Amino acid sequence: MICSILETIGNTPLLTIAGTNKANEGQVLFKYERYNPGGSIKDRAAMYIINEAERRGLLKPGGTIIESSSGNFGISLAMIGAAKGYRVIILVDPKTTKSNLALLKCFGAEVIVVREQDDTGSYHKTRISLANKLAKEIDNAYRPDQCFNLLNSEAHYKSTAREIMDDCSNQITAFITAVSTGGQLGGISKYLKTFAPHVQIIGVDAVGSSIFGGDTHSYRIPGVGLGWTPMNLNMDHIDCTYKITDEQAFLTARAFARNEGILMGPSSGACALVALKVAQELTSQDRVVCMIADGGERYIHTLFNDEWIEQQGFAAKVEMETVRSMANELQPWSQSPAASANYRLDLTQSLNVPESTLHMNSELLTRDYETHNSCIYID
Repeated sequence: MICSILETIGNTPLLTIAGTNKANEGQVLFKYERYNPGGSIKDRAAMYIINEAERRGLLKPGGTIIESSSGNFGISLAMIGAAKGYRVIILVDPKTTKSNLALLKCFGAEVIVVREQDDTGSYHKTRISLANKLAKEIDNAYRPDQCFNLLNSEAHYKSTAREIMDDCSNQITAFITAVSTGGQLGGISKYLKTFAPHVQIIGVDAVGSSIFGGDTHSYRIPGVGLGWTPMNLNMDHIDCTYKITDEQAFLTARAFARNEGILMGPSSGACALVALKVAQELTSQDRVVCMIADGGERYIHTLFNDEWIEQQGFAAKVEMETVRSMANELQPWSQSPAASANYRLDLTQSLNVPESTLHMNSELLTRDYETHNSCIYID
């Protein structure tokens, strides 16, 4: 088959973990997004949003894409920009790995490192504010706006969720993924609650993030966490949530590399740990699908660097049985996630969310409302 690089996005494999799954437990399957051309699940939403922006005339030839990203979404946009001929500016922060910075630059993206922390101890708000400011100042600029643009979750509703169900022949007991901007968790949970409401939806976040409520403080796991609940996530669709520590996430990812030959980043390590916990409570007839959002190559200088790991106070070597014991001891953060939602509607104004995002969201919400009402019949 002859195709462009962008046409290879999606249709990623489901992997079994034969050495770790136990015959008397639920069977864990990894949706392995490393096989997207940009190396992560973020290729899906990035491509969907850019295509929509082009279709609507929001992004024109010779235009500039500006985004706030800790790594993966920015890399996806940089790849797409290189393929389509756009200038790309990505705002990152000090947590962004050397590998991610190198990947951004190899695709020709201009990188701005934002070092000012926001009121949560993170960099999300300061990055977003500067990105929105630049988008107003630069002619023919477009902000994909992954944190606030509802196209982020719609991309996963229309593609990722359907792939998962098709590959599993609709036989899933539980689905697990990390939450960052809410796109994958929001879109996939909406699809599953619509077409397979029996599936348990489990969200995973970092200890220190307040997406699922609770106090905020700094953490090392990249690619997850916010100081608020993102608009892309409907908490009514989530059955259960877990918060995972830095050490738990890093050790689990390293264990799967050594014991299953599967590379994954720290946020995926957090999800894999929760998947093992859930599987321990199920039977061999149950399937647990766990999202592995990217590979491990972009964490070579941190996660897979023994010296760096030891500097953090973590063990460089860990056995899978130790990981399974950690999983067994996990307790849900919440089994009523909607009650602890932390939506911040005021951020739309304080962060100067672009008009293009607001108009898009209004259109999508109106469409969903009309679709819902058209399905209501009165005898």
